[in-house]
Amino acid sequence: MTDAPAPLDQKPPVGEADVAAGLADVREGLRRAAEDSERDPAEIRLIAISKTVPAEAILPALEAGQRIFGENYVQESKAKWPGLRERFPDVELHLVGPLQSNKAREAVELFDVIHSLDRLSLAGALAKEIERVGRRPKLLIQVNTGEEPQKGGVSPGQLATLLAECRDTHGLVISGLMCIPPAEDPPSPHFALLARLAKEHDLPFLSMGMSADYPAAIQMGATHIRVGTAIFGARAKR
Repeated sequence: MTDAPAPLDQKPPVGEADVAAGLADVREGLRRAAEDSERDPAEIRLIAISKTVPAEAILPALEAGQRIFGENYVQESKAKWPGLRERFPDVELHLVGPLQSNKAREAVELFDVIHSLDRLSLAGALAKEIERVGRRPKLLIQVNTGEEPQKGGVSPGQLATLLAECRDTHGLVISGLMCIPPAEDPPSPHFALLARLAKEHDLPFLSMGMSADYPAAIQMGATHIRVGTAIFGARAKR
């Protein structure tokens, strides 16, 4: 019998956490949550969120076989991932943070999946760079399910319009939806809303659920969960 994982608020800081043990705990939690929901664990992708984590602290996860990672910032990712990818060329890199239109070229060059498409101007910038660069990262639309003014994402009521513009005006292929529920709300209603929207629009990818709530996201149909603190440790407050 193994010890239960430490609560998130008791996790050691990044650089001191046992990354391999944290990763093993999350993989086991993913498996249990999937089986509790009568889902195949293999259909759920674990994105290890490595934002603010230095390259040397990412290595234990890579050495333990993790190959899907998520980052929030283009410049930070440019600084650390080219070197890591030389050693681990099969890494799949996801941009999960907000994206400025003037960073679209760098994002298209570096990332395999972009989760934070949320406005028409960004769709246009991405379409231009996809054509120019010749890479086609998978694209997800971020939905602001709580309609929080300080948070990125299109409102649920405007999703159909943005989706049509992405497809019809810019020729973009949209693979799915992403959300970050309000911190003070129970997450399950937001996950259920995102799942319903994805089903309505025939979108296969559902990026939802983080360290504190990924079992609920799996229950609601998540195909991608984004877990950082439970793997790498507590980040310093920005």
